[in-house]
Amino acid sequence: MTKSRLSIHGLILITPNILKDDRGYFFESYRESELISEMNGASFVQENESLSNKGVLRGLHLQSPPFGQAKLVRVVRGRILDIAVDVRKNSATYGQHVMIELNESDKQSFLIPEGFAHGFVCLEDQTVVQYKCSSYYKKESESGVRWDDPELGIEWPQMDFIISDKDKQLPYLRDFVSPY
Repeated sequence: MTKSRLSIHGLILITPNILKDDRGYFFESYRESELISEMNGASFVQENESLSNKGVLRGLHLQSPPFGQAKLVRVVRGRILDIAVDVRKNSATYGQHVMIELNESDKQSFLIPEGFAHGFVCLEDQTVVQYKCSSYYKKESESGVRWDDPELGIEWPQMDFIISDKDKQLPYLRDFVSPY
């Protein structure tokens, strides 16, 4: 497993060592001992999976403390553009984002610590995304920022997006009160 630190402190791309032979392949998708130091001692307690078609955009979501979540995101089938936006108010990179493509071929995982809004858009039909979370989901702790906020400067692909009504009503960054 190789860990690559990205341009915003705390974001890490994890590339597994894939063993292939005539039977198929094998790889470790998660090893706690490799990531525990990156997560400030937190561990994963919940795993989620979504199935979405091309153009489905989910996010940009986060949970507020004390139910903040670090996430480890991986694509099982298909491809996504995954986004993490820094919403840590005292961070030098507040409001900046990292966009990375995750797909079933590379089998990479994206480690996103607490203090980031997270979202993705599916680039293929029948895309399956799995992600581990370091805290249990609590509806009353939901938060987020608008996916299309021009202040974020996210260069989404040109396509017709399918977005939930809830996500369409998230605040712009200028109106967002960061809990971090």
